[in-house]
This record gives sequence, structure tokens and C-alpha cells, in this order.
Amino acid sequence: MITVIRPGDVRDAGAVAGLHADSWRTAYTGLVPEEALGDGLAAERRMIWELRLAADYGGPEYTPDLLIAERAGAVAGFAYLVPQPDGRVLLDNLHVRPGLTGGGIGRELLDAARALVARRHPGAVLYLEVLRANTRAIAFYERAGGLRTAAGEGVFPGGFTLPEYEYSWPAAGPAGQPWS
Repeated sequence: MITVIRPGDVRDAGAVAGLHADSWRTAYTGLVPEEALGDGLAAERRMIWELRLAADYGGPEYTPDLLIAERAGAVAGFAYLVPQPDGRVLLDNLHVRPGLTGGGIGRELLDAARALVARRHPGAVLYLEVLRANTRAIAFYERAGGLRTAAGEGVFPGGFTLPEYEYSWPAAGPAGQPWS
């Protein structure tokens, strides 16, 4: 099946929020406190995505990018990239609709994210943070060439903290390929 990767905007907030909540419930059950995945998750994600996608970030160098993966006209996944003051770009979210994982959508989104960073932020390192207990995601990032570059604690909505790793991809060339 063909995946279309396109830029997202505020009109995608509802679809992204729903997918985000479903993905959290699937991927994070048993990894995060149960209350973080409860009844209020979908509404919280909706509010966050509406705010994120409607915000004015004061210029393109700091404006986040939302990439939407569509299959058969439906949102199948998304990636959210946030430029950081240190010159790196945080891949703050990479989620694929539950039931569609393992089919290449995540890799297509990651490749599109790397290519976008190479175009919009030449020389920038792309990085993300992943729960240490999320072994499935860690295996995916390592297969995709991610390098473990740090370890720390992540603070989550609700105030709980969990151990996590940072994975990075070196600055990429215009086609998304690492500089040699």
C-alpha cells in the first residue's frame, strides 16, 4: 500500500490527537503509570495538539514541523519535529496507528523527518528520547541507524519521571543520507 507523507497543520489536530492517545495506550501500557493512560488522555492530547499547531513560534528557525503519513486517505502515522536552541532538532513524537506498526510507515516518517531536517536545518543533529523500557521502539531506532547518545530521566504529564535514552542521527545530507 502506498504511504503519502505530507505536512500537517491545525486541521489535523483531532486525527493526530486520537492516534497519539491510541498509540500511547498500546505502546506504553505497563511502561507508564496506569493513570497516565486513563479516560482523560484523548482530551488532553486534543488540547495539546490544538495548542501546538495553532501557536506562533516567532520564525521558521524555531517553528516545529508536523509530518503526516496517510494510507488510503486516512492518517496512519505522524512525526513532530521541534528545533532546539542548541541547534539540534528534537523528534518529539513518532507514532504509527496501532495495527499498522511493522509495515514501514515509521521508517518512512523517520526518513522524511531526516530529509526535512537536512533541508530546513542544515548540519543539525536529529535526536529523540525513548523510554528505556520501550524495547520495541529502541530496536526500531537502532535498526534505523540511531546512536544511543545519552541516558536520563523524562518528566511526563502528571509529574511522573521515568528512565529514558536519547538516540541521535548525525547531520544528514540533502537526500537524508549521513555525511561521510
